[in-house]
Amino acid sequence: MNFHIITIFPNVFDSYLGDSIMKRAISEEKISVQFYNPRTVTKNKHNKVDDIPYGGGPGMVMMAEPIIELWETITKKTLLEKVPFTKKRRFKTIVLSPGGVGFDTQYAKTIVQKYTDIIIICGRYEGIDSRVIQITQAELVSIGNYVLTGGELAAMVIIDSMSRQIDGVLGNSNSREEDRISSHEMYTRPAELIHKGKKYHVPKVLMEGNHKLIDEWRKNH
Repeated sequence: MNFHIITIFPNVFDSYLGDSIMKRAISEEKISVQFYNPRTVTKNKHNKVDDIPYGGGPGMVMMAEPIIELWETITKKTLLEKVPFTKKRRFKTIVLSPGGVGFDTQYAKTIVQKYTDIIIICGRYEGIDSRVIQITQAELVSIGNYVLTGGELAAMVIIDSMSRQIDGVLGNSNSREEDRISSHEMYTRPAELIHKGKKYHVPKVLMEGNHKLIDEWRKNH
């Protein structure tokens, strides 16, 4: 799976993608994550990527031309040949927006099965010129009923959720909580924890080895 992220702040991804499971998935070429900064293709003197909105209103809007140019570059075969991949490429373009379709695990699974390349466009300021959506035929996607400063955090959520659906990323597919009976309550050693004189115990059913009863307990906790 190849992720192509259009953002004016690519460096904010460094820490998350440079550690743990995401770092290993990239180094083992289970996924690739590439960044494209609209400022690198602007034609103006100060590499400006935003402008005042038509119709008035507060804030600025990200201009269409730099984003569209990068999107077209990503989808050109000449660039894609530099990224090793054996399947026929199938693209999905996502624009992150609080008004988009709700993102969940089922959405992640469906996209991973249908596409090889995900283009995520991260908005900033008051948003993105709507002609970007029209031209790229992007789908508006929301990770929750709230507003963030930019789309970068949401992009990280999507990369993480989709990556864990790819064979080999987690090492053991049974590690996917969404594919097995799981619980919000979790325990490990010691079986008895004493804090400020009070004893806290692991539920007895989890220590008795009866997997049928354990599954029933997890369904209810």
